[in-house]
Amino acid sequence: MTGASNGRAPGRPAARVLADWTAGLRWADVPAAQHRLIGLRVLDTLGLILAGSSTDAAAAVRHIAGRQGVSGEAGILAEGGRAAAAWAVFVHGVTAHCRDFDDTFQDSVVHPGSVVVPTALAAGESCGANDTDIAAAIVAGYEVAARLGSVAGRRFHVRGLHATGVVGPFAAAAAAGRLMGLDGAAIANAFGLAGSMAGGLMAFVADGSWSKWLHAGWAAHGGIVAAQMAAQGFRGPAGVLDGRHNLYSALLDGEDIAPADPAEIGTETLTGGLGADWRGAEAHFKYYPCAHVIQPYLDAAIDLRREHGLGAGDIAGGVCRIAPWAAQIVCEPRADKLRPDSEMAAIASLPYLLAVALTDGAATLDALDAASRNDPAILDLARRLTHKDDPALGQGFDGVLILDLGDGSRLERPVSSAPPDPDKVLGKFRANAGRATDAELPQALERAVLGDPLPDFARLFALFGSVSV
Repeated sequence: MTGASNGRAPGRPAARVLADWTAGLRWADVPAAQHRLIGLRVLDTLGLILAGSSTDAAAAVRHIAGRQGVSGEAGILAEGGRAAAAWAVFVHGVTAHCRDFDDTFQDSVVHPGSVVVPTALAAGESCGANDTDIAAAIVAGYEVAARLGSVAGRRFHVRGLHATGVVGPFAAAAAAGRLMGLDGAAIANAFGLAGSMAGGLMAFVADGSWSKWLHAGWAAHGGIVAAQMAAQGFRGPAGVLDGRHNLYSALLDGEDIAPADPAEIGTETLTGGLGADWRGAEAHFKYYPCAHVIQPYLDAAIDLRREHGLGAGDIAGGVCRIAPWAAQIVCEPRADKLRPDSEMAAIASLPYLLAVALTDGAATLDALDAASRNDPAILDLARRLTHKDDPALGQGFDGVLILDLGDGSRLERPVSSAPPDPDKVLGKFRANAGRATDAELPQALERAVLGDPLPDFARLFALFGSVSV
């Protein structure tokens, strides 16, 4: 099934519709406008893995993976070792997500890149897949993540569940199943099994603990295991997405996505327009290590600072008009946001990161360090930056930044998400990769990934074991 689909036949489970589409997807089916995103997605994720490779979290997961036995299936970047594909993605998923710098679907706040890209790389290497099949698997994983996330919107987060941990196993199962050559029936079983691997509590919000990072790696791990089990004939529930006790009704306090007539579910967000409406392309890159709703405000602050030659001392105060749902994440409780006591807390603080951007003209991973979090000048400016809930703002990442200057003048700039910027993605990769190693490996990765028209994945895999960071 390679063409557009307007739905499903009566009685055909939604998971099977997605599975048949995934199994039948070919690179030739993917619109040319999306082709250039593959290299950017891969490069971005590799940079994040390198940036996270020196963290204690990365050391812990590498140790755990190393205890699972040695396998030659897939290489581990920044270590030089190899592991079973399911454990290689565990390491790469946690490490890519542990600086909270990965791409995001704004409607669901699912982070697809740290799940899908590591899965496609490990499964692709272990299966000896060609470049176009790996690229198609990345597209399939992003599409499944986008659609499953869109059905719930931000309701998983409202229920205290991390959406990446819920949706991620399905996206990974799609990418892995596609590369393993599974048919639609087997991928549907993998989806059914992935549903029992879906989860992830938002409890990390209270204390900045590391379970958030686990969710991406565990989702990738679970998705590969689900596909491997399905390949062995292990059955999963067909109604995992729309049957009794489906994912949404179970995790969203009894809510159910299915309409009164189950035959009409194909017209819903989950399966409608497959092959014609490419939702996976909607994932937004991050250019700053922060909650994604903060990013547009930092863009505006850096632009205003540059355009008007501002210094921190020129700013008497400021207000961010922001949607109430977003304010709850990045502005409240205000006392905690004004003095973040951990990397996780800094990532989710709009006044703090805005003060960093206005002071330094940038917001890099250095902003998460204790030295920056305790800088008196930055903290003083953060106290002068407030927010105002604006119910007129929607569910996107839009808002307004207002700066009051010491001379009595006022600057105002609307903020919103911008389309992908290849130059910014490349700059981000170079900065991230440069934190972990010398210039040799990043340059080699660039040459392998930014190929024409696709990354040279075989060349990339050879690099995974070439340098130990």
